[in-house]
Amino acid sequence: MLYPKMTESRQVFDLSGIWDFSLVSDPEAVREHAGETLKKGIPMPVPSAYNEIYPGREFADHVGEMVYQRTFVVTEQMKKERIVLRFGSAAHRAQIWLNGRCIGRHKGGFLPFSFEITGDVRTGENLLTVMINNIVDYSTLPCGRVVTEEYPGMQKKTVNLPNFDFYNYAGLLRPVWLYTTPKAWISDITINGHADGSFTWQVDAEGELGEEKKIRITVLDETGKELFSGEGENGAGKLDQIRPWSVEDPCLYALRTELWGSDGRRDVYTEEFGFRDITIENCRILLNGRPVYLRGFGRHEEGPFRGRSTDPVLMTKDLGLLKWMGANSFRTSHYPNSEEMMQLCDRMGILVIDESPAVGLNTGFTATGLLGGDPEGTWKTLKTAEHHRTVMEEMVKRDKNHPCVIAWSVANEPASQEEGAREYFEPLVRLTKELDVQRRPVTIVTYEGSTPDTCRVAELCDFLMLNRYRGWYDTEGQLPEAAAKLKAELEGFHRRCPDKPVMLGEYGADTIAGLHDLNARLFTEEYQTEFMKAYSEVFDSLPYITGEHVWVFADFATAENIKRVDGNKKGIFTRDRRPKQAAYFLKERWSGMDK
Repeated sequence: MLYPKMTESRQVFDLSGIWDFSLVSDPEAVREHAGETLKKGIPMPVPSAYNEIYPGREFADHVGEMVYQRTFVVTEQMKKERIVLRFGSAAHRAQIWLNGRCIGRHKGGFLPFSFEITGDVRTGENLLTVMINNIVDYSTLPCGRVVTEEYPGMQKKTVNLPNFDFYNYAGLLRPVWLYTTPKAWISDITINGHADGSFTWQVDAEGELGEEKKIRITVLDETGKELFSGEGENGAGKLDQIRPWSVEDPCLYALRTELWGSDGRRDVYTEEFGFRDITIENCRILLNGRPVYLRGFGRHEEGPFRGRSTDPVLMTKDLGLLKWMGANSFRTSHYPNSEEMMQLCDRMGILVIDESPAVGLNTGFTATGLLGGDPEGTWKTLKTAEHHRTVMEEMVKRDKNHPCVIAWSVANEPASQEEGAREYFEPLVRLTKELDVQRRPVTIVTYEGSTPDTCRVAELCDFLMLNRYRGWYDTEGQLPEAAAKLKAELEGFHRRCPDKPVMLGEYGADTIAGLHDLNARLFTEEYQTEFMKAYSEVFDSLPYITGEHVWVFADFATAENIKRVDGNKKGIFTRDRRPKQAAYFLKERWSGMDK
């Protein structure tokens, strides 16, 4: 899926800004009056999470629908082109009307979708209405539960309980665009560059193409110098003396594609890419044939005021802090990050494990780690399989050309120890591999309930990514004992899968910034630092460990719970990006490792 980009043949109009907004109690009324100007709408910035903007629990914790509305103008010149409306995301279900006519729906809150609206727009002002449903249930990714609560003398109350440990921010979290193309257009580009300079390309085209597709591609270096040219919708080539993309030298090349339609007009699009290879050998992940030790974090796309929304300032700040610490990677926990973040990682040389929003796939596990529900009924209860397949298709299609993306994570902490887990995940892993021309490694991130003896999905993964909290959720305060348990478990997985690299996908301890204790008690900055040291010693003693991702990069908001004081405090940085003591230990450790 191509990102909206201004070219010689395309115009792009950013519809971000202040929209009209209202919470919805009667969805049918919205559908009936979608062609009318919203009455009593309040200003709402797009992109942003609606929950963070206005005070009041009834507002922030609203369960159900909300409506966004704005107008935009189409000129006579634009009407001569093909016109597309594109959403960066809408969490979690969206229905869209243009001038009162429903033009489409989308399910899934973290990936883009678009509609051609050439025949629906009119010259002059157009009314765009978007209704979003924020409910997570056993059919959505991420998963949650809708519960009706009853209290004496009060009306029944509907609450939406997440199965995941982060706040259910919702709304138009990413940009919205209007863009134009010629009547014959480039619909997708797939480029696969290797570290030896060889590459393949595939161009998909649609529209008024004529009898033969006329396509020309040109490979350009970072200065714009032409290195290669070819013709056809697919092909292969090889360049000498290229600079492979790497953490140290994230060199980007560009594939300029030109398509001629039956009317003689050109559509032009330029896609950046890198020459690099990701392989696995001898329990190591290799980048361009050399072992790379992944050091970094799980990271939420979240901060104050905007909630979980696209924020170029925060993105750049976070990657700058990663570089400062000597980190080289992160996981997009627990959903695909924005396209803008992927582009920035390409430029800055950050390795990304790209994760789907499949979190909470466990009917016996609720947010903040509390057990409940049916601990054996996950794969009989969930209705997510078809949607999960669609999400993997959309995610790979969106991110396939990014050199920063080195692996795919199909899910985080599912009930992978339960009967039915392998049958659920095996087709999804296979599909992900089939969709990706680069054949990146695929993993499923597992939790402590899925042990070396009980895990049913380990053999499906190209590398094992384990979330472990020994020393926090068990053996709390007893770090030598926690380290012994951790090491024994890692050794158990290695015995079971001796050819697979193993890494920690999460490990950490809630830490209150500014809380100190000479004896390094729980919740203090000293305990977090000692926790990191204990785990590091285990990693360094095992030659098959291929990486360490701390949970979590920065403190973040969660659903209210007595185990969460103002959110999850496992961040190495506070929510406003101030370092805790452990940041300096990790900086010293990681900066001393081979680059």
